[in-house]
Amino acid sequence: MLQSILDDVKAQFDHGNMVTRIILVNTFVLLIVSLVRVFTPPGSDVYTTFIQHIALNAETFKWLTRPWTFITHMFVHEGLWHFAWNMIMLYWFGRIVGDLIGDRKILPLYFIGGIAGALFYILWVQISNVMGIAYGASGAVMCFVVAAAFLAPEYNMRLLLIGDVRLKYVALGLVVIDILFHSASNPGGTFAHFGGALMGGFYVHLLQRGRDLTDPLQRIFDGLPDSNWKPQRKASMKVVHNQRKQQKQSSSGSTTTSIDVQDEVDKILDKINVSGYESLTKEEKDILYQASKKN
Repeated sequence: MLQSILDDVKAQFDHGNMVTRIILVNTFVLLIVSLVRVFTPPGSDVYTTFIQHIALNAETFKWLTRPWTFITHMFVHEGLWHFAWNMIMLYWFGRIVGDLIGDRKILPLYFIGGIAGALFYILWVQISNVMGIAYGASGAVMCFVVAAAFLAPEYNMRLLLIGDVRLKYVALGLVVIDILFHSASNPGGTFAHFGGALMGGFYVHLLQRGRDLTDPLQRIFDGLPDSNWKPQRKASMKVVHNQRKQQKQSSSGSTTTSIDVQDEVDKILDKINVSGYESLTKEEKDILYQASKKN
């Protein structure tokens, strides 16, 4: 049975979308953290030392000498509720963002959202002079929440006991709730969440003006040897037996088709902004899905 479960997890990681892979990595790290905590002998500092090396320590010397914690901290959770809430939010909003801008941008956006949250946390520590450590995916998740709202504000989400609510109001409600309920007990965390949220809005603002902040990270991931983290690209067709004139005509037709598809996608995104995702026809949803796989 264990082997069957492992095979299922491996299949999901190999063939699932990037949101699924990020959730699986977070789950794996949670298991490791839990095992280290359970097997740390009473009175030992093994667990504390372990967390200190993967969470973000706001003390200047610590984060300067442990730069990897800017990345590792956003995969670390201690409590099951903290983990479950973040992963549910990531699944909901990460899928929406992936459908709209393409799966290959999800991991870079997760990183820049989490790093923005980390920088805001360090800023809060400098202001308050209250030292501590930061961990969890909340900053990155809030980045996806706000990015989704900026991309498709009229998208309808069906909430339990409430019904359909437009995405812009869901995002606003989550940000307000986070500030009201966590600012007293966890002000540093609230600063981190707010940093991630600002990055989500800033990212979409630039994206809509032709600048993609995830491009540098996408180029880095393109060079990784592990194909799981590479963007999936369709192989371009090369015709070797046609005459030059035929090749030129084929190239021209391909370009025209590409432009036509982009025009269709733009019209569909405009329709989402006005009427919400649920207003799309099946054909329009298929076009959007195919376009997101090519991005």
